[in-house]
Parts: sequence; C-alpha cells; structure tokens
Amino acid sequence: MKERGMFDAIGKDLSSGLVVFLVAVPLCLGISLASGAPLFAGLIAGVVGGVVVSMLSGSQLSVSGPAAGLTVIVLNGITELGTFEAFLLAVVICGVLQIVLGFLKAGIIGLYFPSSVIKGMLAAIGLILVLKQIPHFLGADEDFLGDLSFSQADGRNTFSEISYAFSNKLQVGSLIVGVVSLAILLLWEQPFMKKIRAFQLVPGALVAVLVSILLNLLFSSSIPALAIADSHLVQLPEISGPASLLAELRFPDWSAFANPAVYVVGVTLAIVASLESLLSVEAVDKLDPHKRRTPTNRELKAQGVGNLLSGLIGGLPVTSVIVRSSANVNAGGQTRFASFFHGIFLLLSILFLTSFLRNVPLAALAAVLLQVGFKLTKPALYKTQWKLGLDQFLPFIITIVAIVFTDLLKGISIGLVVGVFYILKANYKSPYFFKRENHNGEEKIHIKLSENVSFLNKASVALTLDHLPEKSEVLIDGSHSTYIDYDVLEAIENFKTVAHEKDIRLTLRDIPSVATMNMH
Repeated sequence: MKERGMFDAIGKDLSSGLVVFLVAVPLCLGISLASGAPLFAGLIAGVVGGVVVSMLSGSQLSVSGPAAGLTVIVLNGITELGTFEAFLLAVVICGVLQIVLGFLKAGIIGLYFPSSVIKGMLAAIGLILVLKQIPHFLGADEDFLGDLSFSQADGRNTFSEISYAFSNKLQVGSLIVGVVSLAILLLWEQPFMKKIRAFQLVPGALVAVLVSILLNLLFSSSIPALAIADSHLVQLPEISGPASLLAELRFPDWSAFANPAVYVVGVTLAIVASLESLLSVEAVDKLDPHKRRTPTNRELKAQGVGNLLSGLIGGLPVTSVIVRSSANVNAGGQTRFASFFHGIFLLLSILFLTSFLRNVPLAALAAVLLQVGFKLTKPALYKTQWKLGLDQFLPFIITIVAIVFTDLLKGISIGLVVGVFYILKANYKSPYFFKRENHNGEEKIHIKLSENVSFLNKASVALTLDHLPEKSEVLIDGSHSTYIDYDVLEAIENFKTVAHEKDIRLTLRDIPSVATMNMH
C-alpha cells in the first residue's frame, strides 16, 4: 500500500509540475524583459530553481525561480553596474551571503511574520492575479504575464489597464480562447470529472492549452480576423539544441570584484530575496493541506546555492515564488518533486519545444492564473478573518490594500507595521493578573505577574504602577514568573523608590532586584 501511495504522489507531482511549467514559461520570460536582462536569463533561473533548489529545500510545495518582486532591483543593478556580466557577479555574492545567513540561523525571522499579514499577502496576490489577468484574457495587455506591481511599464495601472482593454484593445479571438480555457478548467474541477481515472491523470491546464493552440490554428486558417497576434502568444528565444544552448550562456565578469557597487547590489539582493523566500514558504505552508513546516534555515541555504549557480551560468536571481507555488498547490502537487519536474520540463522545452510553445496563447495561461487567483482570494477567507476580530482583520485587509496599490514588498512592510502594532497592543494587555479589594475603606491591590514578562510589557506595567491609587496597599507578585525582563524590573524598582510619595505600602514577592541582576 505504501508503494502505491508513493507512485500516486509521483503521478500527481508529474501532473502538477506540468501545470506549473506552463505557467512558468511566460513568467520567466516576462520577468527577464521587465528586468532589462537577456530573455534566456529568466529561463536559466527557472531551471535552477526547479531542478536544484527544490532538491536542497525542505519545502514540499514551494516553487523557486525568477521573482517579479526583484525586477526593479535587477533593472537598477544592471544599469548601475553597466553590464549584465557584472550583475551576475552580484548574484553570485548574493548566493554566498544567503548560504552564510542559513548557517547563522537567520531563517528564524520567517517565524515572526504575523499570520494575518501572511494571509493578507496570499489574498492580495490572488486579487492581483485576477485583476491583472483580465487584460491578457482579452488580448490587450502586452506587459508580462506575472506583473504584480500597481504601476505598469506601459504607463497604466492595474485598474486603468482593464478599462483600456475593454474600451480599445479587446481581441475577440483571445476572449474566445480565454473563455473556452476557463470553461475546461472549471469542468475539470467538477466532482464527476474527478471520479474518472483518465481525467485525473491529465491536468485540465494541459487540455486547456492544447485546445487553445488548436483554436488559434483554426482562426489563422479559416477566420483570420480572430487570429491572435504574435505579441499575445508565448515568446521564446530560438534554441536548436545543446550547442546553441551553451552559446546563449553568460558568465560573471570576475574583474568587477574591484567595483564596490557590486557588493552593494549583492547585499541588497541577498536581503530582499531572503525575505521574499521566507515570506513565500511561510505562505505556502499555510496553503499545504498536510500543514507541513518548512525548515527556514535550510531554505536560505538552498536559495543561496540556487543563486550561486544561477549567477555562475547567466541566470537571474531566484527566490521562492508565491504565484508558481500557489499554482502547484492548486494543481495537486504533493512533494518537492512537482517543482523538480517543472524544472525538467523547462529544460526540455528550451532544448526541444520552442517552436511548439510559441503557439500557446497567453489568454489560456491567463485563465489558469485566474483560477489560481480566485482560490487565493475566496470571499470565505475574508469572512473568516472578520470573525476573528479587528486585531486579525485590520492587518489582513490593510496588507491587501497596500499590496494591490503598491507592490509586494512595500505592501508587506505596511502590513507588518500594522500587525506588529496589534501584537504590541496584545502584549500590553496581558503581562499580569490584577486583583483589587477594599477592606474597611483600605484599598488592597494584588498584581500577579504572568509566566513570561518581556520588554514589550514594560509600558503596560509602568502605566499601571503610575495610576495606582494613593494610600493603598500593593503586592507585586512574581512567584509564578519564570522570566521577568530587566526593563520591567527597572520600572518596578523605580516605582518602589517613589511609592512612599503617594503613601503606598508596597510589598514585592519573588521579584529579583535590579542590583542583583547587574551583579550577574
């Protein structure tokens, strides 16, 4: 039975890897274009992320490759350093630094992202995918398929692009292909289809892509007015075999080691790529039906090796990427072999399938991403977060709005600030148990500190002590505390010094003195 289960997982991973590959091809190419890098650089990064990082990472479902979130940094880096080869050296330095960060156990940072912010990030990306794919679905948008920023290279934004598509640029052929592709994907989701073994083996995305190619060939031969323009088909560089593949490879300019700007770009890439990867794997772990946890330090090392290798052979920097990872989860991926297979498919397509892939309409791939996006931003998610209360809902919704109207990293930063505010607020409320009694006109107050009292609780403790009534009897009880932060002890010590001024009779129980701590 175990053996059958293993082969079932391989079958699902193979099917999912194929779906992720179909989505990854235009994403890799589009990110290369947006970054001002050679087209081939994005494909190399996709292959390295799929084949190498997947096998080194401990994440079962995340997919690595070139990231839309790094396009501005890559574009600025190439411009500042003057050549793509000098930039490749910065990618190598980024990889080395990430490996070092992994050994320094910096991956623990990933555990401190509030859950509400991570869920907000997923919902925002889902919403952006839906909004951004509509123009591709209609055959209007010529920006790359995975563009996640609010402001676009063509001067329009997420919303004005949709308006432009409907009013000026709608291509009926693309619309027909998009609608048919989406209908196939929805049909494949129906319970009666899932009961048929043959349909389980063939992913709906592959069927949608094949049907879309046939439809466009039919349009070209019989109804030229509906034929989809080449700019709305997958664009791939011509590779005729392994020899021409090797000819396309670029290598780092080692003489750029003397340029201090290379190190600045390398460090910037290492910080941003690491944060994006940690955010992504944390988000994918939440999507994982089996709720497996990714070892974050191992992830940093895997990403580091990936960037080191990608930089050495002419690829863009890689990170764990949420769009492809979400597509993997949505397609039924079970283990990291799904990402590995997607990398193998990418490599094989570069070597042997360029002419075939050039016939794939972007409208069909937009339909795949529309389905992925909707599943990430389902109305039920918003309802669930609302029921959890404002402390969870506000960071969630603010993260969504910030990401939609800026970009991923800026939006996450804003969401984190709001999330941390509510964490501080929660800590402010809960460092102690407060009991107040009145005996014969005399106020008796018992402040029992909780098990762990951190520096985050300092403000709460200090303000409570400041507002204690005059002429009261106060007991501050630390008998149940295993840890009391120095800052809190200092606040208690300061209160002890001035308590007599308010005629407060203060008793401390099991509260270490600041002097004792200073001796230690």
